[in-house]
Amino acid sequence: MAFYIFRILNMDKNIVITELQMLRNEKSLKGMSRFGINIENAFGISMVQLRILAKKIGKNHELALELWKTAYHEARILASMIDIADDVTSLQMNEWVKDFNSWDLCDQCCGNLFRYTSFAYEKAVEWSFSDVEYIRRAGFVMMASLAIGDKKAKDDKFLPFFELIVKHSDDDRNFVKKAVNWALRQIGKRSLYMRGKALDCIEILLKDNSKTAQWIAKDAQRELNDEKIINRIKR
Repeated sequence: MAFYIFRILNMDKNIVITELQMLRNEKSLKGMSRFGINIENAFGISMVQLRILAKKIGKNHELALELWKTAYHEARILASMIDIADDVTSLQMNEWVKDFNSWDLCDQCCGNLFRYTSFAYEKAVEWSFSDVEYIRRAGFVMMASLAIGDKKAKDDKFLPFFELIVKHSDDDRNFVKKAVNWALRQIGKRSLYMRGKALDCIEILLKDNSKTAQWIAKDAQRELNDEKIINRIKR
């Protein structure tokens, strides 16, 4: 039976949606709402359950596209888990990012899928210039995700991101400023060299009159000056 379900899930989006509907949890929906997650078209399914389901399904680009079209919150997160980065086009990324309506969908999609594509660095820059809240957030989440995950990239590849961090540090929208802050902290934790560059960036932000820029700078400065973080970077 388990094998049969595995094969069917790989072929039919309707059975996947039925699985998601069966996992619906009203209590979890209330919790998601408290954390600022958009629960419109959501089922209240935990990330653990979604990852188990994603493993059961396996990688499937066509199914991912079909699941995204359903507009169900968890179906879209699941789509980001099962899609194949090498099959993702620039057009698909631009279409999907326009559908972001919640910070968790944005972060999961960027972290699970987009950062592995050949367009990752390009989109990080492109999206940061968007005036749309979740698209701009996606740009900086991409920067943070790449800083964490792209271990083989040379540090200099991240230097252009500092200019974008400074440029958009006055955006006081909650989900944007937190992403800008996240990008700054993660880039700064890549190496001692990048920590120094991040601290230089922080000094620029501290001179800014923007309260948002000040918050971003002080929060990042506190983390990057933490002895445990410094020792971790050294290792």
